[in-house]
Amino acid sequence: MTQLLAMDEASIRAAASGVEFRTRAFIGGRFVDAASEREFVTENPATGRPLASIAACDERDVDRAVRAARAAADSGSWSRTSPADRKRVLGRFADLIGEHRVELALVESLDAGKPISDCLALDIPETASCIRWHAEAIDKVYDQVAPTPDNVLAMIVREPVGVVGAVIPWNYPAQMAAWKLGPALATGNSVVIKPASHTSLSLLRMAELASEAGLPDGVLNVVPGPGGVVGEAIGRHVDIDAVTFTGSTEVGRRFLRYASESNLKRVMLELGGKSPQIVMPDVADLDTVVENATNAIFWNMGENCSAGSRLIVHRRHRNELVERLVAAAGGWRVGDPLDPTTRIGAMISRSHLERVLSYVDGARREGARIAVGGSRAREDSGGHFVEPTILDHVTNDFTVAREEIFGPVLSVIEFESEDEAVTIANDTPYGLAASLYTTDLNVAHRVARRIKAGVVAVNCYSEGDMTTPFGGYKQSGFAGHDKSLQAHDQYMETKTIWIQLAGS
Repeated sequence: MTQLLAMDEASIRAAASGVEFRTRAFIGGRFVDAASEREFVTENPATGRPLASIAACDERDVDRAVRAARAAADSGSWSRTSPADRKRVLGRFADLIGEHRVELALVESLDAGKPISDCLALDIPETASCIRWHAEAIDKVYDQVAPTPDNVLAMIVREPVGVVGAVIPWNYPAQMAAWKLGPALATGNSVVIKPASHTSLSLLRMAELASEAGLPDGVLNVVPGPGGVVGEAIGRHVDIDAVTFTGSTEVGRRFLRYASESNLKRVMLELGGKSPQIVMPDVADLDTVVENATNAIFWNMGENCSAGSRLIVHRRHRNELVERLVAAAGGWRVGDPLDPTTRIGAMISRSHLERVLSYVDGARREGARIAVGGSRAREDSGGHFVEPTILDHVTNDFTVAREEIFGPVLSVIEFESEDEAVTIANDTPYGLAASLYTTDLNVAHRVARRIKAGVVAVNCYSEGDMTTPFGGYKQSGFAGHDKSLQAHDQYMETKTIWIQLAGS
């Protein structure tokens, strides 16, 4: 990684030109064509040009992937191996991700339009770290013996749920896959996972690495294809025991319906967000606020479910803070993702670019002032780039304050009292994450408790780390969390074994 980071853009481009993509489905431990033999084309968001042709799977491919996963689960080749053995294999899997981090980072950058510097320094290392964390944890989690009379032994044990279906988004292809695969595999399940159609390439390579690490055939199956076909087939399949989905609230609702209309499978949803960043009047260090607030909305092009898209600032600080934010936005360079100096890469698609810009235009019509940005960038590249954008004079009833934009667009909303700030923060159907800036410990505790969000960061922008659960309130989540040991629980069944002892 250090070697590539030290290379110039030309050298990085040369390395990228040598990357070989895996483009077929991965089922039963090998790459296979889609049953239909059809393919779909994915493009490079930075150029708008075709990148690869990928197997376009359908219900038949999901069915054979589920059969492979079920056979593996029933055979016990993975589900009944010891936690120590699963730890060893997954540890090797993490090692291989690390050894191939440059290749995987280049694939992510090309496929998702993400800055290569972020892929190398954050996304791929954290992908490996996630797999390793769950691997290391699994042989340190104990079952229980219940307090009973002497003539009874009552054990409370946990078992793999069986076959897990996973559907992941395009904004963090490798990392979101690891958030699902780490706990699901560590707890002994087999997995059928669908990557986003825009970004299938890194997960297909990771599946190959998992097999190389010693994961038995059929334990991990990757089925690329359209969400309306493959995603629905996973959601409705009667031999899938649980589904985990990260994506939009609209699609999340469908998975609940699929489960209710099929086998009542367990459903875990991590959905959208409209995360507030509250700046209280007592804050003295606005530099810290500016650094974190811009990172919260511009990082990963704002294509982040926990992006701090609403800056709720006390009127005392509003003018100065907006001025500083505008100056800081100039440091977020929009550029080619393969340029190591780029901080904001491309939107995932032309349609998404147009969607983001339409929100900006709508805000202008509603009365917002565009303090900086607001336009397409690098149009001559053919790619889908948006300038970092700050909207001032926004109120919480504006469309940009109500709906998830998923782009580098920050709305500044003014408040006068603590109660008003909390009311604005909670006046949203979402509740994924929030940030609070204050120097008063009483305010920090009081307001953090009042904010209805699954993660509240104080004096920073953070989702926590692998030890803390990530999930939301209200329409941001349902019945599950990624990360932490709580993620293990959702992929396991709890069983009571009650033994009447003879002769007691």
